[in-house]
Amino acid sequence: MITRIWRARATTDGGRKYRQHFEHNVMPELRTLKGFRQAYLLTRERDGAVDIEVHTLWQSLDAIRAFASPDVEAAVVEPQAQAALTGYDTTVTHFTTLAYLP
Repeated sequence: MITRIWRARATTDGGRKYRQHFEHNVMPELRTLKGFRQAYLLTRERDGAVDIEVHTLWQSLDAIRAFASPDVEAAVVEPQAQAALTGYDTTVTHFTTLAYLP
């Protein structure tokens, strides 16, 4: 199992908008993809802004490649998401998930 991690930053209002985008657009799309297992949207308020971190769990790098394109390190950030954010990483980090408890 592979965990894919992406980070972004938003205003408080932008954080709410990103959450709506994530729940109504991103999750339905991810659920249709072979090899997708689970997703977490993490936030924390800090210095008057919202830090956002998305963790998605995948069966393999091949499953991620089908979602992200051949460049598995590239972040997939749709225009609607970009509009809600003040900044975001253009790359992601992958970790091999050694233990997983559903």
